[in-house]
Parts: sequence; C-alpha cells; structure tokens
Amino acid sequence: MSAPADDGSVVRVTSSLSIPMSELQFRFGPSGGPGGQHANKVNTRVELRFDVAGSPSLGPNQRARLIDRLGPEVRVVADDERSQIRNRQLAVERFRERVATGLHIDKPRRPTRPSRGAKERRLTAKRHLSERKRSRRPDVDE
Repeated sequence: MSAPADDGSVVRVTSSLSIPMSELQFRFGPSGGPGGQHANKVNTRVELRFDVAGSPSLGPNQRARLIDRLGPEVRVVADDERSQIRNRQLAVERFRERVATGLHIDKPRRPTRPSRGAKERRLTAKRHLSERKRSRRPDVDE
C-alpha cells in the first residue's frame, strides 16, 4: 500500500529548506511492535521514502551533500506506537532530523597551540610526579 501525502503541508527541515509533503511517499504495513492481536489486523507500521536525487525542493548543493551523506533515497521506518497516525508523525520527525543532520556543515577547525603557561604547568606537574615516584624508591647504597 503506497500513499503519497498531498495534504498541502510542508516539512520544515531548516530555516532555508521546506519539503512539501507531496514529495514524501508513505507505505503502511503490519507492525511487529506492541499491540497483541491488534498488531496483526491493522497496518500501523509506517515507511517514509524521499527521493533526494529527483526532488525539486533541493538546491544543487543541498542535493549533492545529501546524496553524499545519505544516498539517493532517504528511508525512515516507524512502528513504535499502536496508532498509524502517531507512527506517521514519528516518521516525519525522524525524516526531518535525518535530513537536517545530513545538511549540517561543521565549522572548520582552527588549529591551536598550547599557551606558554599551559606548557609550564604541564612540565611542573610532570616534575612533581617524577619526584614523588622517585621518593618511593628504596635507597640503594652501593
């Protein structure tokens, strides 16, 4: 069972990216999770798919970054709850988090050096520890 979501709403991923729900494909199936006999009768498991390569909502840089980090298709599954509606909400939220994480650009690291004071403190601590260990040794008079 595949059902495109075209209810007119959007998934707000970042401040600069919103993905229409119509681009997300939902599939429903029986859940292996909690629910007893209810789980065998009702299709509460939700699988969300998003075609990164073919999405018109993504810019070329966003598309390249997502394909590199997540692949050409993002797939999210939710079967935590007994309700299909709640599982659908969970799947959309997980999708949003995964895409936002995939788009995140880490701040470049600037190499730093320890200060003179930090070097002196480290060497002083090493000398202190060395002296403490030396004082534990038995005196060997030959």
